[in-house]
Parts: sequence; C-alpha cells; structure tokens
Amino acid sequence: MSENILRAEVILPKIESWLRNKLEISSSKGCVVGLSGGIDSAVVAVILKRVCQDNMLAVMMPCHSIPKDSAEAKLLIETFNIPSAIVDLSSTYDALTRETEKTGTPLSSKAMTNVKPRLRMTTLYMLAQSCNYLVCGTSNLVETKLGYFTKYGDSGADILPIGDLLKGEVRDMARHLGIPEQIIDKSPSAGLWEGQTDEKEIGMTYEVIDRYFNGQSVSPKVTEKILKMIRSSEHKRKMPPVCTLR
Repeated sequence: MSENILRAEVILPKIESWLRNKLEISSSKGCVVGLSGGIDSAVVAVILKRVCQDNMLAVMMPCHSIPKDSAEAKLLIETFNIPSAIVDLSSTYDALTRETEKTGTPLSSKAMTNVKPRLRMTTLYMLAQSCNYLVCGTSNLVETKLGYFTKYGDSGADILPIGDLLKGEVRDMARHLGIPEQIIDKSPSAGLWEGQTDEKEIGMTYEVIDRYFNGQSVSPKVTEKILKMIRSSEHKRKMPPVCTLR
C-alpha cells in the first residue's frame, strides 16, 4: 500500500455523497448510530447530522458503562444538536447472564464482554427497522483489518462510512468537524471495563499501525504481529462457510 494520507477537507464531501447515495438506493429515510463517547462514533454521528439533519438517531446504550463515556456522548449531542435516545441495557445484560448461567455452562469473561456489543447491535436494528433507517457502523480501517471488533456485535451494520480511514485520519476529521477536544484526545477504548484501552489490548499504538497500513516503514516484529492478527480474524470479515453438497 503506497503512502496516501487522506485529508479531511477533501474526503468529507465524498463520504457525504456516498451516504446520500446509499440512502437513496436503499430507499431509507435516514440512519441510526450507536454513540459511545469515543472519537469514531462521534465523527460518524456528526457526519450523519450533516447529511440526514433530523432523520437520524444517535443511541447511547450504557451497559454497566463508565459514566465519563456517557458524559462525553451527551456533550457531543448538545454541541451539534443531534437527535438522540438512551437505551440502558444493564438490566437486559444481567437478565440474559442469569438465564444463561442456569445452563450450568461456565461463562468466560471474554464471552460476557462480547455480549454487550451484541446487545447493542440488536437494539440498533430494532430502532432502525422501526424508522426505516440504515444502521451505520463506526469501525475504521484499522479495526476492520485487524479484526478488532466483536463478530455480530459492532461489526453488525448496513454501512461503514469511515471504514477506509486510518485512526489518524479519523482524528483529523474530528478536528475538521469541530468535535470537542476532550473527545479527540481521550485514549481510544471500547469502554467495556474500567482502564481498558484499544492500544493496550492490541499491543501496539495506532500511530505504528497507521504507518503499516499506509505503506510506511515499521519493524519486522510489528509487521509479523499485524499479519498474524489479519490471518486469525479473517473469519470475522466473511460470511459463514457453507458445506457445499451440489
């Protein structure tokens, strides 16, 4: 991949035009997006506001979440006057966990964590289908390529408007859109538990990962780790394999 940094002022009109086209060909009235308080969902929500005006919904879905994330999501909503809703999934999560534990199967911490984005996906589709909206995902290029997402969770979406942006390009877009600095500067995190950050989990900084995907020089160790993550997560980017009999 050759070096090619995408400039926000150039690509924003392209993303907006692409969104309008997707809405038109799907005969959808607007879009729904999950709002986490992080930079990726903030950028998507503001772009949707520009394109869809009031025919959109940014949904906060706390699930035993960190209060600071909700506060930053509310800040974005107030700053840009974004149509919004709150669906607290904490009790739903607790009820599902209790019922599942009755099977006698020990539930792993990873499985318990991944339930949260899957509940959010279900919620977004319930609202989207009720409003004739598209579900707008918030994954960027790095998350998609590395498989840093929950299968049938945050990967469950109809469209991915920032899916071709590196993390640094998402930050540039956020600044171009006027998103509050405290959202831009916070450590990227899925907010699944206190102290969790993307870079700690991945084991590399986004700056280094961006360099790799932009065709710039990185260490052999980084290259090996990235290629391993791409290979091991390939199943997340494909439809389930079919046992072909004819």
